[in-house]
Amino acid sequence: MLMPKRVKYRKQFRGRMKGRAGRGNSVHFGDYGLMALEPGWVTSRQIEAARRAIMRHIRRRGRVWIRIFPDKPVTKRPAESRMGKGKGSVDHWVAVVKPGRVLFEMAGMDEEIAREALRLAAFKLPVAAKFVKRIDPISGEEVS
Repeated sequence: MLMPKRVKYRKQFRGRMKGRAGRGNSVHFGDYGLMALEPGWVTSRQIEAARRAIMRHIRRRGRVWIRIFPDKPVTKRPAESRMGKGKGSVDHWVAVVKPGRVLFEMAGMDEEIAREALRLAAFKLPVAAKFVKRIDPISGEEVS
């Protein structure tokens, strides 16, 4: 499971997810990507499940990049505990995802295999996502 090795502060506020992704919003490393269409928290377990779905479908051909990292701690109080007595302990880690963020990238395979693998991965995620291709920065056209 993905999680930070160490953090400066153990617990964080929940925060807000307004606006679109300002960074990580284009296919940079591979040829194809999976882009989030809505905001949400993606847990480390969901990222791992999506990664496994991709790897199972492509059968270790090509290359896969995970473009998100769960660096936000989510706390949880024990079951049946009374109110008060401070914030709960860290339960799991999430990646904050905004619309337009590229979650996964792939390269080294044809488009049909990549499209199906990323479709299977999208089922494992709590946010709606779409298949995108790399865009040439000079001409603005999709790179095949």
